[in-house]
Amino acid sequence: MKFSIDDVLTRGVQQVLPDKKALAELMAKRKIKLYQGFDPSAPSLHLGNFVGLMKLRQFQKLGHEVIFLVGDFTGMIGDPTDKLATRKKLTREQVLENAKAWYKQAGKVLDFEGKNPAKILFNSEWSDKITFKDLIEITSNVTVQQMIERDMFQERLKTNTPIYLHEFLYPIAQGYDCVMMDVDLEIGGNDQLFNMMMGRTLMKAIKNKEKYVLTTKLLVDKEGKKVGKTTGNALFLDGQPEDFYAGIMSFPDEVIYLSFELLTEIDLNGLEEKIKKSPMEEKKHLAFEIVKFLWGTSAATLAEQKFAKTFQQKAPEFDKSVKAGESLAVTITPFTSLASVSDAKRLLKQNAVEVNGQKVTVTSYTVKPGDEIKVGARTFLKAK
Repeated sequence: MKFSIDDVLTRGVQQVLPDKKALAELMAKRKIKLYQGFDPSAPSLHLGNFVGLMKLRQFQKLGHEVIFLVGDFTGMIGDPTDKLATRKKLTREQVLENAKAWYKQAGKVLDFEGKNPAKILFNSEWSDKITFKDLIEITSNVTVQQMIERDMFQERLKTNTPIYLHEFLYPIAQGYDCVMMDVDLEIGGNDQLFNMMMGRTLMKAIKNKEKYVLTTKLLVDKEGKKVGKTTGNALFLDGQPEDFYAGIMSFPDEVIYLSFELLTEIDLNGLEEKIKKSPMEEKKHLAFEIVKFLWGTSAATLAEQKFAKTFQQKAPEFDKSVKAGESLAVTITPFTSLASVSDAKRLLKQNAVEVNGQKVTVTSYTVKPGDEIKVGARTFLKAK
């Protein structure tokens, strides 16, 4: 599907500030510079990041200058958005390690070569150089009242939960990114609106320049819970095609249309009627199109076939071999979303692991030869 300016500013978009019409007119006059920031709090880009990448891709295909910004500085602070407790700070080493594979993952969606290549920048390039004097000058453009109005801070005040000063500095640091890159537009999920508007405030104060903000819709169910993050089944761009396919097939029917809108380039005309008529078939179509986009037609076909055999015919294949003799937590670690022992223990506590058809919560269980282990809803292991 070929996108127009109106398509790009409408499809999957929650809002454009301060004015959608003015941004459209600017895009028609000249090439604009835009970006989205990604904090490397995990080594893999997830489904929510995929939404932003697809929107960046649309702008890139229209010929605009796209920046994929790695928040290696801001990632050390930790975004307090939607957090009712202080987020654990990360070291520079942890952040850089997490970001290592992002070029390849983001390259599934964005073009980092060609005639109009997307750029990758790291915000430590400028944030590492800010002096205490600079920080005072930057923060003089923002009031405490502006910061404290955030919902999560209000909730913490009500419960007498600490709010640390570095959490106030996160939106300042993120907002300063757009000033240093001198962009025209920032993209992000609707839950990032406060942070993006802070950048708009700083851009106006420091450069007297208009910075537009585009928020994308969030992929959430009718209860407001983010889709694709169910127990043991988070979807990552460096995962396996069959896991991604099965994960999409677990989406509730009410988000099928929204998923097409956010995660594909399929024409949406007539789609709502097709979903009403046959939601299961359209969900299969959705899963196939997304996996094909990320991994190719052959991978999508194999994923579709495996799903049909494993889930529709109720005949799971315990086709991934693991070594017997280790504890259950250690054995399943490589197959968890974060590939960590702590994540494995979390899944065990949440009754998301079965051995030979029985739920197991004991982390020290020793895996025996012949054990069939199910992790989450889609990973099937055979011990040898």
